Amino acid sequence: MQRLELRPIRTKKIYEEIVQQIKVLISEGNLKPGDRLPSERELSERLAVSRASVREALTALAALGVIDIRPGEGTFVKHVRNRDIVESLAMAILLDRKTAKELLETRQALETEAAHLAARRAELEDLTKMASILEEMHRDLQNGVLGDDPDLRFHLAIAEATKNSVLARLMHTVSDTMLQALRASRLSLYTNPGNAELLYEQHVAIYEAIKGRNPRAARKAMSQHLAFVERELR
Repeated sequence: MQRLELRPIRTKKIYEEIVQQIKVLISEGNLKPGDRLPSERELSERLAVSRASVREALTALAALGVIDIRPGEGTFVKHVRNRDIVESLAMAILLDRKTAKELLETRQALETEAAHLAARRAELEDLTKMASILEEMHRDLQNGVLGDDPDLRFHLAIAEATKNSVLARLMHTVSDTMLQALRASRLSLYTNPGNAELLYEQHVAIYEAIKGRNPRAARKAMSQHLAFVERELR
């Protein structure tokens, strides 16, 4: 078996640190789908933690679909889907308010730049898609329907309009994580009196700036919108 770089654990949340180290080994390709992990005893010795902590970490990884524990055979790396990564990040956010705040900061950084680029690069097809989503949001508003889904699709349409595939993929991951980790908060965001109307108006302002090919205005409109969302989610 190849030599894996594992560091002694020095944290109160021991099992979470073990989970993180193993996920990093997988994401960097040091552990590949089908590879067998070291035994519970060996992991315990090399990480300088108890076997109980190792067992807890392996159980968590198995629950997330990252590894497969086969009694009598060992523990093996599974084919990790993007959804597994999103779910594990969502779990971390639910457990840690600081991580949730950092996710909102990440969204601010990504989406303000996305709006800026979309105002420069959006094609007619992109603008048509955004306009169609806004019409759906307006119908939902009139019918008293929660506008959570079109809201998400509007932001993803902006990311796609940047014509930057890396930024678009990052936006999909961040948005999926937001949806899972902060679902209850997002529901309250729309049900607070007057918020649905304000959110619709903010989205229209973003769209108009992008349609008007005004990158600075698009960035400002997006920044103001996300600042409002962050205040409400708190």
